[in-house]
Amino acid sequence: MAEVIARHHAHDIIVPSSAGLTALGHVTDLTLKTLHANGYSTVGLSSKPFRRETLKNFDLIINLTGDPHEREFAGTVKVDNWKVEDPYGQEPDVYQRILEELESRVLLLAGRLRTAHQKARV
Repeated sequence: MAEVIARHHAHDIIVPSSAGLTALGHVTDLTLKTLHANGYSTVGLSSKPFRRETLKNFDLIINLTGDPHEREFAGTVKVDNWKVEDPYGQEPDVYQRILEELESRVLLLAGRLRTAHQKARV
């Protein structure tokens, strides 16, 4: 969900790419339904596994588990740990609540990045 939200609200400052430490290999129906119900396009959305060798391509990693993963991210780019509940297997209202939490966090992150970008240009 975070990738789609970032693509929608922050495409000017974030180039999102989502990958999971324990990727399912498919996007759940409730994830797709929740995103669509909130006006988001899911074109191109897929479940991808995290690959350590791709870290050099990123400036920032958002770790949604909130748990430190030093082994996976050691010696790499900046990591923000967001403790976001995994809605997998929950009721639709949990998916909606998580979507709203992710929207809020992504919008705050985008605002911080835009501000930092503007300051760097001055």
